[in-house]
Amino acid sequence: MADAPTDEDKVLIREFLDGHVHGVVVEDDEDLFASGLVNSLFAVQLVMWVERTYGLRTSGEDLDFANFRSIEAIAGFVARKKALVGGGA
Repeated sequence: MADAPTDEDKVLIREFLDGHVHGVVVEDDEDLFASGLVNSLFAVQLVMWVERTYGLRTSGEDLDFANFRSIEAIAGFVARKKALVGGGA
């Protein structure tokens, strides 16, 4: 499935988060906001990193906490955006 999150994307996202969470192990489905690992200011940095890393543009409707709540959610968001850019369904 073209819009399924990839392990490679999860690794990249985890590596980026590791620089912010200072060694805390983060599970793929862990809620980054509820756990206190990510605040709204860092969420902005996260969105900008996703845009730069994947060459994607986010719109207002993309800026939903659900898209950035966990490693799994971020990877899924990236996969969906890549599919749209690539002409996939």
